[in-house]
Amino acid sequence: MNTQEIIDLIATSKKKTLTVAYVQGKLKKLDFKLLEFFGNDTFGIIFGEYNEIVEFLKKNTENIEKYKLEIKARNSAISLADLSKYNARIEPGAIIRDLVEIGDGAVIMMGAVINIGAKIGEGTMIDMNAVIGGRAIIGKNCHIGAGAVVAGVIEPPSAQPVVIEDNVMVGANAVILEGVRVGKNSVIAAGAVVIDDVPTHSVVAGVPGKIIKQVDEKTKQKTQIVEGLRKLR
Repeated sequence: MNTQEIIDLIATSKKKTLTVAYVQGKLKKLDFKLLEFFGNDTFGIIFGEYNEIVEFLKKNTENIEKYKLEIKARNSAISLADLSKYNARIEPGAIIRDLVEIGDGAVIMMGAVINIGAKIGEGTMIDMNAVIGGRAIIGKNCHIGAGAVVAGVIEPPSAQPVVIEDNVMVGANAVILEGVRVGKNSVIAAGAVVIDDVPTHSVVAGVPGKIIKQVDEKTKQKTQIVEGLRKLR
């Protein structure tokens, strides 16, 4: 999807305030209608829209003794992705929006956030608390380090997405700004802020990021991809 298509999708989508209600009372007599209910005659859990659940609770005060509401999202435009469709390792706590592509054998670690329209290549690891912005494109066998930020480009519509080519290593807490292309087999040092395109086989460090050398054998040894971490069986 291009930027305008994503903007139109968000703008026209029905906004949802997803809510969970834990209820206790005389539940056998209640008609839950379109609300999803899981439980027994005296205790259960309701899933649904906030307004619909609140209206239901008000109408049934005589039979509901106690309840507790948890709002999971407020006026959310895009749902989270169905993780079952990915042939990848996705650890608990990762947040992946719908319309994200994740290649076979990729690894998404705890706390990582991947926004709508992003593409993650085969065998790529998105490490803990890394943020992959909307429409970012990351190639195969990359490693995006913990806390790194790959800028998204949902707004403004004219912005170009970040493109990270194959076999790129991005260090912890590095930032790659919108429109930047990082060439294959490159290394971005921890904490670097990359504002310009990076040629292939380059090592970039500093704020703003500068090319400090070409990738050599010593660099390759320090940034080696571990295949065992990407095996699903």
